[in-house]
Amino acid sequence: MSRTSPDSPSRRGFLRSIGRAAAAGVAVPMVVPASALGRGGFTAPSERITLAMIGTGNQGFNDLRSFLRDDRVQVVAVCDVNREGPGYWDGKVGGREPAKRLVEEHYGRRAGSGSYAGCASVVDFREILGRDDIDAVEICTPDHWHAIPVIEACKAGKDIYCQKPLSLTIAEGRAMSDAVKETGVVFQTGSQQRSDPNFRRACELVRNGRIGELKRVLVGLPGGRPNLAGEGGDDKKTAPVPEGFEYDSWLGPAPEAPYAPARCHVNFRWILDYSGGQITDWGGHHPDCAQWGMGTERTGPVEIRNVAGTFEPPDPLWDTATAFSLDAVYGNGVVMNISNANRMGVTFEGTEGTVHADRGRIDADPKSLLDSEIGPGEIRLYASDDHFRNFIDCVHSRGPTAAPVEVAHRSITVCHLGNIALRLGRDRLRWDPDAERILGDDEAAAMLSRPYRDPWKLPVV
Repeated sequence: MSRTSPDSPSRRGFLRSIGRAAAAGVAVPMVVPASALGRGGFTAPSERITLAMIGTGNQGFNDLRSFLRDDRVQVVAVCDVNREGPGYWDGKVGGREPAKRLVEEHYGRRAGSGSYAGCASVVDFREILGRDDIDAVEICTPDHWHAIPVIEACKAGKDIYCQKPLSLTIAEGRAMSDAVKETGVVFQTGSQQRSDPNFRRACELVRNGRIGELKRVLVGLPGGRPNLAGEGGDDKKTAPVPEGFEYDSWLGPAPEAPYAPARCHVNFRWILDYSGGQITDWGGHHPDCAQWGMGTERTGPVEIRNVAGTFEPPDPLWDTATAFSLDAVYGNGVVMNISNANRMGVTFEGTEGTVHADRGRIDADPKSLLDSEIGPGEIRLYASDDHFRNFIDCVHSRGPTAAPVEVAHRSITVCHLGNIALRLGRDRLRWDPDAERILGDDEAAAMLSRPYRDPWKLPVV
């Protein structure tokens, strides 16, 4: 059934919810069709995509604002295990109740009355997935909480926007990609640099041979383990769980561990039980664009070598690498070097020049490469200038998104392999990108997946 059908269960459910709210005397943002007004910019309620946010902390709050700006979207629910509290970016307050207020204030202003009460606030993501009046979800949880809700959302038939990095492990990424393929849901990864015209332009120049034969790609990521939460965010001492924070649910499938402020919210990414440090946090961006320009976005390297890094200084809680360098070697001989010592962004080096892209900028040597036109019959890459609108476009069209799940899985696989090598002190790993197996190293191969804490299990479609 088309998700844009006015007669779908989701549409009928949404219209019923509007009717109930209106009967109760609550202002709701009724929008008439554009054709009735003789101008564009409005979407009928029956044609809106109903969306729920699962995870309303750091990036989730920012992404929520982006979806609220799209008149084709109606945010009907927010979900988070934290009711409300600090500890997010720069000490900001996050959680489900601030997100609910943001949604209802937005729709109240749009309705003209200043009041609106149509956004549910829940703790358990399964309550969201069980609603037949929700078309799509964004999953913006910590990395260790991506795979389970993504696969369950696939089973529930929800279209999905999932933040990067896609997965905590390679096995999770494979399961997520297979679930999306099996169920046919629309999936967008939050690798928003795929909607940056500078990265797209750089990749088109490379793919069309403007720098000659591609030899090497330098991927620059940040290093260190910065305290992103501000004052108190690096407090690693065991402490009482804050009121309103369902900490056991936050841990979910990860190992049991005592609560400490530095463990959760924004700084979770410096703990290997939940994330992979800078290598995976930024690995969902720059290595992804590197593979785009290399034309290897649905495969991967055959070897990880020259692996070096440090986990200094030693820390009682934060245990991800602080400095790193590794070469991902591809079957055609091209080498992708990922390092915190490289220039931030992606630099493509060829026999006839180089092209560099970073957020908001593009450069080349020689500069004349920037004037090169991509002609008819040459490679044109997927064009999107707004990652969130692209997702909603594709929910309507049922077409592929700018950052499909399989592409995200292949990109973050390179970073996961690098982390496996670093953690084991390996200088080299051999990788079969077709079978997705580490060759000749059973200890490393065992790290392609991780055990889940009871009662959580990786779902099966």
